[in-house]
Amino acid sequence: MSETASQSRARLRRSARLAAVQALYQMELTGAGASEVTRQFRAHHFGHAGEPGEYIEADEDFFEDLLAGMVKAQDEVDAGIRETLKSGWRLSRLDATLRAILRAGGYELLVRTDVPVGTVINEYVDIANAFYDGPEPGFINASLENFARKVRPGEVRTAQ
Repeated sequence: MSETASQSRARLRRSARLAAVQALYQMELTGAGASEVTRQFRAHHFGHAGEPGEYIEADEDFFEDLLAGMVKAQDEVDAGIRETLKSGWRLSRLDATLRAILRAGGYELLVRTDVPVGTVINEYVDIANAFYDGPEPGFINASLENFARKVRPGEVRTAQ
């Protein structure tokens, strides 16, 4: 059975989200800017049918929006994420991968209102599961859900 257009779009966006988390991590560790990292990913990570090498297929425009948009909205995203942390915790106390996941997810929740809250949270919890075997995916879920309650209160279902 072949993939529908909707399934293809979801798959390409899923790859773009993972790449954005990796790129945000890279930017934090190296100090490189969003445009430089975007060029690197377009040249060395993303591929198209028939190209040699091990490339990933992703929605490159969505990736670029996530990366550039997160940089522009970082102060607002970080402030919102800080509000979800336990009293006394600082964002800098989290490891760089967790920060990258929270920032990418926070950006989507804040700005990409075309993407449903549940989709954003589920996608970033799945990414957290790719990196962590412990409680971190649950932490990502709770943090992004709390963030969503603040920025999109009408879209978040409350637990019964």
